[in-house]
Amino acid sequence: MNESDFAGATKGNRFYPLLYMMTRACHARDWGTGDELVNHLLGQLNRLQIHHIFPKKRLYDAGYKKREVNAIANFTFLTQETNLEVSKRDPAEYLPHYEKQSPGAIASHWIPMDPDLWRVENYFQFLAERRKLLAAAANDFLEKLASGHVPEAAGSDDQDFIATVSEYVPGSVDSDDEEVVLISCNQWVTENGLPAGELEHELTDDSGNQIAFLDLAWPNGLQTGLSQPVALLIDESHEVEDAASLAGYRCFSSPEAFRRYVHEEVLSDQESEAAEAPVSQS
Repeated sequence: MNESDFAGATKGNRFYPLLYMMTRACHARDWGTGDELVNHLLGQLNRLQIHHIFPKKRLYDAGYKKREVNAIANFTFLTQETNLEVSKRDPAEYLPHYEKQSPGAIASHWIPMDPDLWRVENYFQFLAERRKLLAAAANDFLEKLASGHVPEAAGSDDQDFIATVSEYVPGSVDSDDEEVVLISCNQWVTENGLPAGELEHELTDDSGNQIAFLDLAWPNGLQTGLSQPVALLIDESHEVEDAASLAGYRCFSSPEAFRRYVHEEVLSDQESEAAEAPVSQS
């Protein structure tokens, strides 16, 4: 294998399962606890979750495109607890913290240790260096498999080891054209004085398990605390719409319908409230 094999993007890429297997089998360690990410060592409540090393929101805010944001080389796996703890923090801030807390844990995920590469403006250089590290680790891993050395993870009690690799989470922004539409709609919302939505929002259940990805979502509503969650879902399956609806979202399948809702039920409410507000007497 060579580094170009890890130049792809999204969870549907054929090298995504290999990255998961390497994480399980090659002594990668959780950043928060320092424990090896082997299922029978972690326990049943600590299934791994995918983690974007550079958070999606920070990259989108910096102007990176969907395929760049969801590069395989930007993925790793952590326990649910650590993934939630890291959240959307800047890697230039959180990686040094975890390196100090659990020395060697960051490098065990084949992450380049040059702090300059942990800066958002150096994201492309980070991806290039990590692809080199992943390719070298993958060649070593596959050579051991070919020689009959079975990794510990494959022989553990993890009965759904392979099933977890290919676990399907519905919903995605499938093209640059769709992404342009969503970004334009999001900009229109902010231009009208409303909060920006979150691109490819990860919808989770009460246990933190991923249920679906919502194209553009406002988990707290367009009027924070006053209106229900809202999602714009373009060409998504009924599975995604049903998951969002069950979670309390009001869903729209076209930008036109969404904008009409914003005009008629959000902006008009704000205008009415402004008109009814008492005028101060001077």
